[in-house]
Amino acid sequence: MFKRLFGISLAFGMAATAPPALAQTCAQRDHIITKLQDSYSEELAFGGLQKSRNTQSVMEVWTSKETGSYTVLVTQPNGISCIVAVGTDFFEAVPKITPDGIPS
Repeated sequence: MFKRLFGISLAFGMAATAPPALAQTCAQRDHIITKLQDSYSEELAFGGLQKSRNTQSVMEVWTSKETGSYTVLVTQPNGISCIVAVGTDFFEAVPKITPDGIPS
């Protein structure tokens, strides 16, 4: 009985003290950008300011036309960037072009 109780306590204690998974996807922006460019051939496609929790952050989407991969990155004012999404098969939406003239 004691061994079982000790094992359960140990497992819960390790889970409670483990760092959150999200913390593993955050680092200095320069480090993440270098990794995206060198390892995944991704380039900045677009971005913008995002207001959340009384502060502004920068949201960027990095893509690779070679591999089709993409990464969504959010950078806080302190220079720490977090990867919030990654994926494959990135595509660009083509705007619908309306020809000039009188419709027939």
